[in-house]
Amino acid sequence: MMSRIFQLQQFLKESPGDNFLMHALALEFLKEGDDEEATKCFEQNLISNPSYVATYYHYGKLLERIGKPDEAISIYGKGMEAAKAAGDNHAYSELRSVYDELTY
Repeated sequence: MMSRIFQLQQFLKESPGDNFLMHALALEFLKEGDDEEATKCFEQNLISNPSYVATYYHYGKLLERIGKPDEAISIYGKGMEAAKAAGDNHAYSELRSVYDELTY
């Protein structure tokens, strides 16, 4: 049986700029405990499409877990800006909540 990671990598070969697929791949790497590969995927998503709001929360949580709270705060802040620009109030409030936990 093909792994989800392999399947997503194949889909990304066909659609290299697909932020949803890249985000899904990052989440699969997280499930496997591969923080390094997840980080690469999250960073690639933010480079290729900074307005892809979903990446900010999960990437921030990864940074928190690996002991990089200052980087997480930065990511959450950028995510709040992206969510506000997109009019995504739900994502904004989620990001605001985790941002506030780290800064207060």
